[in-house]
Amino acid sequence: MRFRGAILLAVAAAALGACETFPRTRDDLVRPAQTCVDTQFTVYFNEGSARLTDPAMQLVRTTAQGLRACRVSGARVVGLADATGTPEANRTLSQRRAVEVARALQAHGLPAPVFEIAAAGESGAMTADGREDPVRRRAEVFLTVTP
Repeated sequence: MRFRGAILLAVAAAALGACETFPRTRDDLVRPAQTCVDTQFTVYFNEGSARLTDPAMQLVRTTAQGLRACRVSGARVVGLADATGTPEANRTLSQRRAVEVARALQAHGLPAPVFEIAAAGESGAMTADGREDPVRRRAEVFLTVTP
């Protein structure tokens, strides 16, 4: 009985001792997210359009505002299009999409010195079995960021 009591006492002491090593305040547990890190995101568009949708605009605004205190050393926006329309029209549309995203980022205060704009057009917009890929209605954004 004595041996059993000693074991329970030792276990209780170890458990209480372990509690002492845990953080004591919320600040010890919660760390702010790093905001000045390289960022990549995708902006989707409606078919045949280079106009930013409300969710796309919200994404652009939130990203730009989150990076205002950072140094953006590189900003690349690649516009893409699906296979609807002619190759020339799709290249123009993908270029317009990239330009619109870059303009919106700048309008919302993204501190980027220069945007590199690229247009992929419809290249790769068809699946292997010949179907159109509607997910191609987008612009990809790549930001190189430092504190």
